[in-house]
Amino acid sequence: MSRIGKQPIEVPAGVTITVGETEITVAGPKGSLSVPVQKNTKTTLEGNVLTVTRSDDEPESRAWHGLQRALLNNAVLGVTKGFEKKLEVNGVGFRLQGGGKNIEMALGFSHPVKYTAPDGVDLKVDKMTIIVSGIDKQQVGQVAAEIRALKKPEPYKGKGIKYADEVILRKAGKAGKK
Repeated sequence: MSRIGKQPIEVPAGVTITVGETEITVAGPKGSLSVPVQKNTKTTLEGNVLTVTRSDDEPESRAWHGLQRALLNNAVLGVTKGFEKKLEVNGVGFRLQGGGKNIEMALGFSHPVKYTAPDGVDLKVDKMTIIVSGIDKQQVGQVAAEIRALKKPEPYKGKGIKYADEVILRKAGKAGKK
């Protein structure tokens, strides 16, 4: 039995779940998300407990079992609390401005870099920090990764865009002659 897949999901008050043939819709105070039904899995809602079971014990079915449960749990957490990722911008002359859907960044290039977030994701600029938030965990992570890819942190001085909890391993510069 999958360690993740066998755990039930507690559905908080204010969240409604509709189980369909091809997708499961999770609606809550922050919005609505739909999760596709994975093959060889069955989702049942009894009261305020959501459980995922699988049809057989094949390796592929076991993998889909854990994935289905994780996707549903992320959808329930997203429509109740939401998700956010923080990015820090380090570097002399680097600047951030904007918020909402659009931000403009000066990242040491000859031109300013503009980024527009997709629907469902909000960007907030606080000094040299970008906060990416939304209800879809995958989409929030993707937007954060795209912003980080604009100027990855370099290992000598740590200049660039990094996740707030990321540790940049520093390299020593040139040793010099004696």
